[in-house]
Amino acid sequence: MEIYYIEATCTVTPTEPFSDLLMAELGTLGFESFEQTPLGIKAYILESAFDDSLFEGLETADMPGVSLSFSTHRMAQENWNQTWEENFEPIVVGSDCAVRAPFHAPINVTHDLVIMPKMSFGTGHHETTFMMLSLMLEDDFSGQSVLDMGSGTAVLAILAERLGADSVTAIDIDPWCFENAQENVALNDCTRVEVQQGDATVLGSQTYQCIIANINRNILLADIPTYTAQLEGEGRLYLSGFYQEDLPLIDQACQDQGLVVSRTMTKNNWVAGIWVKP
Repeated sequence: MEIYYIEATCTVTPTEPFSDLLMAELGTLGFESFEQTPLGIKAYILESAFDDSLFEGLETADMPGVSLSFSTHRMAQENWNQTWEENFEPIVVGSDCAVRAPFHAPINVTHDLVIMPKMSFGTGHHETTFMMLSLMLEDDFSGQSVLDMGSGTAVLAILAERLGADSVTAIDIDPWCFENAQENVALNDCTRVEVQQGDATVLGSQTYQCIIANINRNILLADIPTYTAQLEGEGRLYLSGFYQEDLPLIDQACQDQGLVVSRTMTKNNWVAGIWVKP
């Protein structure tokens, strides 16, 4: 049975920084993927999860001086994937890592990651993924156990294995992301990445030396206690998917669980950071 998505074309005036704010808000309403355009964004959601009422009462629309307009289009997954292939360009992170699609030529770096994004989040183009890749490249994952929550394409899980992790668990609640992550794990010949479908409720008693969560503010705030419980002593919690103005909330939630911030970085008002469990 063919699965259909709704492509919502959103015109945002002014585009910055309100396009990013709209993306974050729509992400909490079930929209799975986003594409930036000169006039705003395109947002994608399963047809079965879409209703016109999702555009009513948006906080971004109520901000002074902001104007939003929306149009929608029904499309099959294959059409969306074709759009990705036409517009997806490789990226290079630092001097050691690149992210490209299978139809791109190999790139001469230490970690040449091959990602077929499809409907999943995580190609390195978005600021949060780029920063998480950057932070991970500066860390030592040798022999460690890693959990990647909200793994999307599994690009972060794949890099964790490339950086020497002994075992990596990649979890995403979306069935399309689950399928896509498995494809990308195979494309990169990973042998130590296990992909699971679910959310924080599927976590058992296993603990990890490093937990990665690039999701959104609300889910992070709800799940930080769970992540902390799964984190071993001296373990690192990588977090991203929130804005600079949300950092005090995230940091306080981490402090409440006894975590200590080690480092943060920003890119176009997005934040990524590392918290340590003493």
